[in-house]
Order: sequence, then C-alpha cells, then structure tokens
Amino acid sequence: MLLKLVVVGKVKDVHYSAKINEFMQRLNAFGKVEVVELRDDTVEKESAAILKVLENERGWVVILDERGENITSTLLAEKIRNCDRKIVMVIGGAFGFTDEVRKRADYLLALSKFTVTHEMARLILIEQLYRACTIIAGKKYHH
Repeated sequence: MLLKLVVVGKVKDVHYSAKINEFMQRLNAFGKVEVVELRDDTVEKESAAILKVLENERGWVVILDERGENITSTLLAEKIRNCDRKIVMVIGGAFGFTDEVRKRADYLLALSKFTVTHEMARLILIEQLYRACTIIAGKKYHH
C-alpha cells in the first residue's frame, strides 16, 4: 500500500504526537507512508498549498470534510483493499477548504459528525488507517 497524508498544521501537543507516532510506526508495517505537512495560514492560502501538492497527483484523493460520507471502519478497509493506486488523504486546517479543493477530491470522507481539532483528526485518521490494514490482513485488532 502506498499512502500519502497531506495535513495542514503541525501537531503541537506532545501526547497527540506520541500516539500519532505510535500508529504511524504500526501503519508503516503495511506499506510506505509519506506525510506532507503544510503551514497554517488563511483558508485560501492553505487550499492553494493543498492544490499545489495535488497538482500532478494520480492517486485516489480523499478529502476529510464534514460534508463527506460517514462510513464504518470495515467499509474503509474495503475501499482501501479495492484501491489500485496510491491513496492520498488530506486534512485541512481549522477553517476547512475552499470549494476548489473539494472539487479536486475523488472522495469526501467525514471522520465524524462532530467537529474536532486537526490534531484529533490526524490521530483518528492514522488509527483508522491502521485498523483498516489490520482488517484487510485478518489480524485481531478490530473486533
């Protein structure tokens, strides 16, 4: 599996950072994971930076957005299993994205109906990607 995470902002809280790093290490056992961190700025500048990163991207682009589809961990695993190209997942900044970024997406995914900080979103996404990989591999992490 090839996975690229495009995220706005750095993780400042050491507790989130430790858990994110733990799940990143676990996730790396299933494939190559690249992380592109973009600087916090205005929503317009963040969106422009995201679009620049995605400019020549040929992977399956998944934008995490409150307007996206809410799915189960099992369905996420199925979508990953069925993907025949690199998976590119994008987490925006505090104020989301412009419509141009949403239009660039192949799929809009909501982590929850709740609004969460980008640090929480990053941790939840990494954990769910790890969970999906364990489901695909038939491991006992998911009950």
